[in-house]
Amino acid sequence: MTTGSDRSTDSYLPQHGNGGYRVLHYDLDLDYRVESNRLTGKATITAQAAQALSRFSLDLGQFRVQDVRVEGHRASFAHRAGKLRVKPDKQLGYGATFKIEIRYAGKPVPISGRWGDIGWDELTDGALVASQPNGAPSWFPCNDRLEKAGFLLTLTAPTPYTVVATGDLVSRRRGAGTTTWVYERNEPTAPYLMSVQVGRYELLDLAAIPVPQRAAIPPRLRRTFRHDFARHADIMRTFTDLFGPYPFRSYAVVVTDDDLDDPIEAQGMAVFGRNHVDGWRSHERLVAHELAHQWFGNSLTVADWRHIWLNEGFATYAEWLWSSYSGGPTVQTLATQWHATLAQSPADVLVANPGVSRMFDPVVYKRGALTLYALHERMGDAAFFAMLRSWVAEHRHGLVTTEQFRGHAARFTAAPLDDLFTTWLDRRPLPPLPAN
Repeated sequence: MTTGSDRSTDSYLPQHGNGGYRVLHYDLDLDYRVESNRLTGKATITAQAAQALSRFSLDLGQFRVQDVRVEGHRASFAHRAGKLRVKPDKQLGYGATFKIEIRYAGKPVPISGRWGDIGWDELTDGALVASQPNGAPSWFPCNDRLEKAGFLLTLTAPTPYTVVATGDLVSRRRGAGTTTWVYERNEPTAPYLMSVQVGRYELLDLAAIPVPQRAAIPPRLRRTFRHDFARHADIMRTFTDLFGPYPFRSYAVVVTDDDLDDPIEAQGMAVFGRNHVDGWRSHERLVAHELAHQWFGNSLTVADWRHIWLNEGFATYAEWLWSSYSGGPTVQTLATQWHATLAQSPADVLVANPGVSRMFDPVVYKRGALTLYALHERMGDAAFFAMLRSWVAEHRHGLVTTEQFRGHAARFTAAPLDDLFTTWLDRRPLPPLPAN
């Protein structure tokens, strides 16, 4: 008899995720009551056994689990310390595809950890989900690792509230005081990139090309938002020119009626606080940063969290590119400024493997972007952007590593790159900025 592991292979978050099987699809049917912050759910998970399984586990936060069935048959289970351990009535064979049905309910609370509270969180009037890197179990049972699956999300909420979720809206049904919203995410998606936003929002159209770009905002912020996001279509057009086609069917921007420390990206979505909308476009760089994550982070997702510079360094460099293209400070100016800033700080982070406590350190973002600046200078415009477009296209909706990127970049230039990557990514001392 064999069992799945209660741990994943991720080097930074091994306690999240489970071995022995992989999830193919999540079907989540949820009911959320805003006033009482109560979530009732049924999760139907389609999975495939990677070995013969007599037991397996999932990640799930502080809910009361009412019933678990495997292939339609009641299964015994135990739920504690964030793990839901399941014993089917009979062993699952290697390679078998099977369905797990889990009914659960309770007050969703975020996952607490070294980065604060992550996951489902109450707003003053509504809720948001910000799950990076390990908050998905705060609202649904999952194999909380970086492997991707399809999603169908049905969420019923009181009718005065708008529900915006990761995926394409396929239906909206009015009931007696409630509305049921159905979103489908066909593109493979990591659990942490699934998101739900519930609020008294007004829906606006931002642009229609190359994909529908929509916004959900507090009505009182309409005029200010229109000004601050007026260039959103231009940012989208610039990035599709530089990186290749936008990888999803639509893009949603949500502005909560609460302040947020930082914007949040999900698959096909970005969430901003009301403090990011001020009528001066003070935070347009963040608008560009979150949009860039749709290519770098969401379509191309890191295979292990130690590669996070492939998300954050690339999105930061995209900020600099947009600044230069839109008439702001040039890439060279921003690179020079940030290099000078980093030179005043301790050189104590390896960008290629910063460690779990430093994975969101600003050095990973800024020195990651400087690595791309150095690479851009070494390769030249034509080869650099051909390389980026090919990187995005070849790994669309896949998992990527630093080693893969280094090998990929080498295909587009005769100039040696090993020294560049070694000094910028694998060593702590800050290299000199390359001459422009």
